[in-house]
Parts: sequence; C-alpha cells; structure tokens
Amino acid sequence: MAVSFDHTLVIGISSRALFDLQRENEIYEREGLEAYSQYQIAHENDVLKPGSGFPLVKALLQLNKLSEERLVEVIIMSRNSADTSLRVFHSIEEYGLDITRAALVGGQEVSTYLSAFAVDLFLSADAQDVQQAVNHGFAAAQIYTDGIYDLYDELSQIKIAFDGDAVLFSDEAEQIYQREGLEAFARHEQELAHQTLNEGPFAKLLKTLSHLQKRFNSNPSPIRTALVTARNAPAHERVIRTLRAWDVRIDEAFFLGGLSKKEVLQAFGAHIFFDDQKVHLDPAHDVVPSARVPYLTYKGS
Repeated sequence: MAVSFDHTLVIGISSRALFDLQRENEIYEREGLEAYSQYQIAHENDVLKPGSGFPLVKALLQLNKLSEERLVEVIIMSRNSADTSLRVFHSIEEYGLDITRAALVGGQEVSTYLSAFAVDLFLSADAQDVQQAVNHGFAAAQIYTDGIYDLYDELSQIKIAFDGDAVLFSDEAEQIYQREGLEAFARHEQELAHQTLNEGPFAKLLKTLSHLQKRFNSNPSPIRTALVTARNAPAHERVIRTLRAWDVRIDEAFFLGGLSKKEVLQAFGAHIFFDDQKVHLDPAHDVVPSARVPYLTYKGS
C-alpha cells in the first residue's frame, strides 16, 4: 500500500539549509559545477557541520518519538545530483536524523516536485528556488546560512516565530502602509477590525502546527508558536480576531510598534523566525535562525 502524508507535517529542505555548505558553495560559484562535484565526491566521508535549518529539523523530528503516528516527515530537496549527495546522507546518518527520502533534481527546478511530495514548508538557501516555490503557492522561505546557533541539544519544545503581514496574513495592509503611511494603515485596520484578514503564504502552515499542538495532551506542549509583529494598538484587534476566526492557537504574541524584534526573538528562543523584511531579518538572524518570505511575483499553476 502506498505511503500517505495526509496527516503529516512535511518539510522539504535543501542540503545547504540543513548543513553548512558555505565553502562548497563558494567552490561552485567560483569554479563551476564540475569542481564542486569533484570536491563533494572527494570529501564524501567528511561529516558536514550543522547549518541554520538543523535545529528546526532536529527538533521537529523529535515529535515522532512522542507519538505512535509519524507526525513529521523531512525530505531533502536539492538541485544536486544523486552522485554528489552521498556526503549529505552520510552526515544525516552521523547525526542520527530520521531522514530517508530525497528529491535530487540535477539542476532542475525543485518547485516542480513540491506538490508530488505534499510539502507544507520548503526551506532553501537559494533565492530562486524559494521564489519559484512561493509563486506556485507553497510556504517557502530563504534561510540565512551564516548564523551560528547553540540550539542542537535535546530540547523539550519547538519554538517557531512568525511575522504577521505578508507572512501569516496577506500583504493588503502592508501595501497601504507602503503607499500611504502609518496613519492611513492604522485607520484602515481600525475601521476593519471586525473583518478577517486574508490568508498569507504561511497561514496554512500555522494552522497545521496548531492542529499538531491539539494532538498533544502534555503541558507544556512540545510545540510553541509566537507572532512577532511591528503592529501595535489599535491595529492589534484585527489580528486577534482573525486568529480566533481561524481557530488557531498562538502561544505568544508581541505587538512591538516598531521596536526591534531581535531581543524578543532571542528571549523566546526561536528555532526559526519567518519575516518578509530584511530590516527585521538582518538583526534577528544574529541571534536565532531566520528566513525571508518573498512576495508572490506571479500566479503559479
């Protein structure tokens, strides 16, 4: 009987998001594919260091140990060929990560295969792959690869933080702010406080995480989520009412009104933070793994 991921959180992640492949990527960009391939094959028995996506993946896979059902599936989705992938799988084995599936597409577009694997979230260091995934309707983010985080120990909770507008919610309000300024944005949101915000690219992922949370009776839950937004009162009410309408549990909410998100994210201890704006991500990725959610550029089929 075929395996189904109908009730499973499926994470697609590139090898460069999971492991530290900075040096290897520099070889690829400087000397080309052939030199990169030769280097990977020559070093295929060398274990790779954890990358920025490693803490999240390791923590999520621990959920499978807490349930009789398989709750999380992680799939390597990479432009690499099968011939250059042995080092990645050797490293996966060395770290004891329960990852057995991969899509190695040999330079083709990864986004073509996201639907086939029922991917709920795609993480990659490649901006083009992430943009294509978003354009095709998937929750996807470009992870910062130059951070060093001390989050690799066994932890009791997975902590995921989200920005609001253009991430959990549509960019409708963000566009008003960009066009007309803060005062017009606040007025617009106050007037529409009882009207639910449209879903953004990560709304479905938040709902899936909320559903997973409800499957655990433990207190505290092994999953903890946070909304970290530049909104403040009176623009907070529409957000709260929207989450209530979605029947979504959000554990912590921070309405910062322009204050830096960095300190809050560090205190929260996020395994990953999703935002659409570089002005927030650049400082945040110094303290927690962070990933940029790009805007939709065309309607994918």
